[in-house]
Amino acid sequence: MKKWRENISKIPQKSGIYLFYEKGKLVYVGKATSLRVRIKSYLNPKTNRPIEVLIDKIDEVKWKVTDSVLEAIILESNYIKKFKPKYNVKEKDDKSWSYLVLTKDNFPKLDVVRERNLDYKKYKYVFGPYVGVKISEVSKLLHKLFFVSRCSPDNKRACFDYQINRCLGVCTGEITKKQYNDLVIQPLVLFLKGKKKRLINQLEKKMRQVSLEENYEEAKRLRNQIIVLRKIVDFPLILFKKEEKIEKRIEGYDVSNLGDEIIVGSMVVFMGAKPIKSEYKKFRVKRKGQSDVDSLKEIISRRLKHKEWKLPDLVSVDGGKPQVNAIKSLFSIDVVGIAKGKKRDKNKIVYFGNDNWVYENMDILISVRDEAHRFAINYQRNLKIKKTFK
Repeated sequence: MKKWRENISKIPQKSGIYLFYEKGKLVYVGKATSLRVRIKSYLNPKTNRPIEVLIDKIDEVKWKVTDSVLEAIILESNYIKKFKPKYNVKEKDDKSWSYLVLTKDNFPKLDVVRERNLDYKKYKYVFGPYVGVKISEVSKLLHKLFFVSRCSPDNKRACFDYQINRCLGVCTGEITKKQYNDLVIQPLVLFLKGKKKRLINQLEKKMRQVSLEENYEEAKRLRNQIIVLRKIVDFPLILFKKEEKIEKRIEGYDVSNLGDEIIVGSMVVFMGAKPIKSEYKKFRVKRKGQSDVDSLKEIISRRLKHKEWKLPDLVSVDGGKPQVNAIKSLFSIDVVGIAKGKKRDKNKIVYFGNDNWVYENMDILISVRDEAHRFAINYQRNLKIKKTFK
């Protein structure tokens, strides 16, 4: 067995890129929302993609952690462009390879271009290729992060973006070509080249400078931009393969308690990313003095007595190994445990299966977990209110 297969548990559950090597040569680069679960998925390939068919030839796996999925997308693109790994090239499809371009206008626009329509001579900068990415969503996020103009210069009338503080005044003539290049284009270019640390250092220096000049409005804008860049909010940016666009029936469970006084459980149902609220269920835990895990087992046992309720394809639960093992002892169904970390945005994933859909749809499963928690809390509050006014 290849050594990398034995060390799956050491791979971080963070966003980033993974690098597959064959006889010391880089042959494939991929991106992931969770490096561990994505790399683990190759142990049980479910498609005929070249890299999955030939995974046994891979003798070394490396990875690079990023602060966000967006940065993983950018880093993957830069690696593909620089190294041209053979399995990435074999997967090349004109319909799925996209590029971000900056036009040669005085106030350059950020556009998306497909490979078949790409002409390098027409653009000031070309970034890509971006593979398996919701490129329009990436473009929207970059427009917002870097105040990229969508309007025409000297309109004399403020555009909508200007009114919501996302345009620096190209339309009203408040910003010169040089200022736009310094404040918008060059920061964006640095970011797309994967140089976020250098960019933040430059923005901090600029913020101190404008503060000394008492330009507090610009200092505030730069401060906010730095904060967002340091902690980019991830939302689904990775595009799934057609064969993975499957609408799974998901059940989410949570237990909420106020000591032994009121212990409740919730069951929520999703079809893919869509909640089916008509099928939500509430449970009042009957046995007192038991742990959350035992309460969860009671809820699942009662749920399984209802043969008329359709069984799920997948279960999402708020918790770690104890919760996952408790459900799996009753359910012969894939279970994903998603435990909240110390910080709300840090989730610990517990999953022992190899379903690609799970690996690529963690955002949906986290939403299911959060909805189950919300539903349980609301039920518990309502019971407490009823008890108070009895």
